[in-house]
Amino acid sequence: MMKKRDFIVASVSLLVLGRPFCGQAQFSLTGQLRTRTELRDGYGTLEIKGNTPAFLTSQRARLNFNYHSSRVIFQTSLQDVRVWGADASTINNADGNRLSLHEAWADIILANAKDSTLPGNAVEYFSVKIGRQELVYDDQRLLGNLDWLQQARRHDAVVFKLLHKGWQADLGAAFNQNSDAIGYNGTYYTPANLPPYVKDSKGNLAPTPAAMIPLANTAGLSARTGSPVLATAAGTNGMNQDYKSMQFLYLAKKFGSTRIAGLAFSDEFAKYSLDSVKNIAGADTGYIYGRRFNHSGVNARFTTGALLSSQLGQRKDWTLQAGYYYQMGKSKDGAGLGAYTTTLSLGYARQNFIWTAGWDYVKGGFDPLYGTPHKFWGSMDYFYAASGSPAGGLNNPFLKGKYTSSGGRFSAELAYHYFAFADDQKDSKGNLLSKYLGSEVDATLNYGLNKITTLELGACWMAATTSMEYAKGITPGSARLNAGWAYLQINIRPDFFSK
Repeated sequence: MMKKRDFIVASVSLLVLGRPFCGQAQFSLTGQLRTRTELRDGYGTLEIKGNTPAFLTSQRARLNFNYHSSRVIFQTSLQDVRVWGADASTINNADGNRLSLHEAWADIILANAKDSTLPGNAVEYFSVKIGRQELVYDDQRLLGNLDWLQQARRHDAVVFKLLHKGWQADLGAAFNQNSDAIGYNGTYYTPANLPPYVKDSKGNLAPTPAAMIPLANTAGLSARTGSPVLATAAGTNGMNQDYKSMQFLYLAKKFGSTRIAGLAFSDEFAKYSLDSVKNIAGADTGYIYGRRFNHSGVNARFTTGALLSSQLGQRKDWTLQAGYYYQMGKSKDGAGLGAYTTTLSLGYARQNFIWTAGWDYVKGGFDPLYGTPHKFWGSMDYFYAASGSPAGGLNNPFLKGKYTSSGGRFSAELAYHYFAFADDQKDSKGNLLSKYLGSEVDATLNYGLNKITTLELGACWMAATTSMEYAKGITPGSARLNAGWAYLQINIRPDFFSK
């Protein structure tokens, strides 16, 4: 009788050896190991005076399987994300599981004008993509895979994809639910991954209440100092609350060297109420405060706009990008919306250099959906990333310069960001704040060690003002206004079937 180990070895060998005989089908097996060692002294938010810098290494490991035939494209991406040392050298089940399925989708090809074996091709290309997948469009300003984050971003969705006479049209939808258990009634949705236990108001550990997301800050005080602070905007949607459902339509067309893309995106969020649960632990009686998601109905939001990209000049060495997006309806917290964002940039490429000057303006209340904020608003991720967004929006002129060697093996980039409130803001005493938040300088070096290994070294500096303390919800005068961050990243991406 064949042992399990021998069966696995035989199966893998058959898969590898059988690959050349798959006819028109193609199979690929790739991987990634990406480690990032960081020195954080004000990354994401200002450090409180007296705090010491943090030093850590995080890691992403991926194994990607892809099958491509004339009828279907199938991909699965297994992913493990962790911080070095977060697990003991000998672990047990209580230490948790960081292995996840980043992608698992199939793209069913229903029409392809280039394939005569497919009947009735009224359009050039039409397919339906089903499953866990990345949504990446345009420059990833509103929809992106957030690849910089080790966990990255994906959606459980269905997307219909059409290509015809230079037009691209994608229609997508998703509907989220927590459980498929028998007797699980209604469609109530708790939009977060919750820990099994949480501390009550007395510091006692207690099971996390059902359908509730506990509040980290229940008294309206600064989580860092316990002092009253200026109210700040809630974190971005991709940060702490998933949608209940979403639908989008993406249209794009290229006219010569100009491409115009439009997006209409609707997402709906489960309604909640503030609630508390009593917890008795011995002689202590504490409370767990949180948002309870057991209400019918949703808060619906709608975002629409367009992005223009064009190559200019006789040699096409100038690049113009301009975009505008408007947001209406209600936020995930039920607040009325009527906000917008604009972007404008001009780039010039000559020989090995690219220079870019631009301006991003994000009106207070606008949320940049599920994009890749690390690309746009400073590498230190002070805005619209893990640390949330300022209540006063963001005004961000920027300058960037990049050099790439002739062989593409080495590159160096330097970027400058000027940050300011988009709207007037007042402190807790009613005094008008300075709009200027601070300036950031980002320096990045990339070097290809070999064809599968890349080294990246980054160093960033933030010179902030006291207005940044208000924007980040920090008690005035308690933070160091100069911040820094440095990292070394090693990215290894093998193709296991490549020589």
